Amino acid sequence: MKPFINNISVDCIIFGFDSGRLNVLLTKRELEDEKTGNIIFTDYTVQGHHVLEGEHIDDAARRVLKDKTGFDNIYLEQFHTFGDPGRIQHERDKLWISAKFPTVAAHVVSVGYCSLVDSTKVKPDTQHQFTSWWPVDKLPLLGYDHAEMIARALDFLRIKIQREPVGFELLPEKFTLSQLQNLYEAILGVSLDRRNFRKKVGQMKFIIPLNEKQKGVAHKPAQVFIFSRDVYDRTKKEKLDILV
Repeated sequence: MKPFINNISVDCIIFGFDSGRLNVLLTKRELEDEKTGNIIFTDYTVQGHHVLEGEHIDDAARRVLKDKTGFDNIYLEQFHTFGDPGRIQHERDKLWISAKFPTVAAHVVSVGYCSLVDSTKVKPDTQHQFTSWWPVDKLPLLGYDHAEMIARALDFLRIKIQREPVGFELLPEKFTLSQLQNLYEAILGVSLDRRNFRKKVGQMKFIIPLNEKQKGVAHKPAQVFIFSRDVYDRTKKEKLDILV
């Protein structure tokens, strides 16, 4: 791998949706005392890395996503740049950098990216045994300014999902209307009227009902739907806001 630029990084806030909850992918950061073997601290971070020399910043973000999820071509969009000179201020962060990355600059600028993926397809493995999904409303202790990053990414997603159909990136290809409503409620943090929600969805030509129902469920199987990007592109001038 090429040398990295010591003052420019990317951080990817990877959201997933499962069992009615919005989750974010975090990696455990644990620093051990080399002499005693005792754990000095444990916290978590979002998925990030420094930009490599000669690397486009978008390619750096895609590299991080590929490494953590194994997927190419998943939803990815810049949402904010974090450049506060005091970003590395906590003692934990200073200890970590001193021990692991002594050449990193004192002032690092990070470009934040929001990414959406079907979390049921992203599972921890031996290569990423310290990476796991956490509910956005029950986050552990976080390193750096990553709590702010997640909060800003969530605000970005809440605005975006009411203007564009990005939420379908979080669902399986075939989904029920209950799953879709649960997704919107989890992201927006509100309760939506079931009848009104289904009425609005019924007006969206790009949400297409299939002549089939759920399989392998304990309850009465519901009809399944798919999202059509082609239909959306042809009818995108139609209102998407489900809260109006």
